[in-house]
Amino acid sequence: MPKISVEVPAELLNDIDKHVGEDGKFVNRSEAIRASVRKTLDMLDDIDERQGRLDDDQ
Repeated sequence: MPKISVEVPAELLNDIDKHVGEDGKFVNRSEAIRASVRKTLDMLDDIDERQGRLDDDQ
């Protein structure tokens, strides 16, 4: 899996950390960030589909 480096505001990391750990939804920050990216991309795909911007083979 490719690795990337990005700057993330502390406010976002604090929000993410609320959902990470033994009592959280995610095991670690990386998992939380991957899930967030996936959900965002799925939402963008839905918007593109409604706007007729997706090809049939996508």
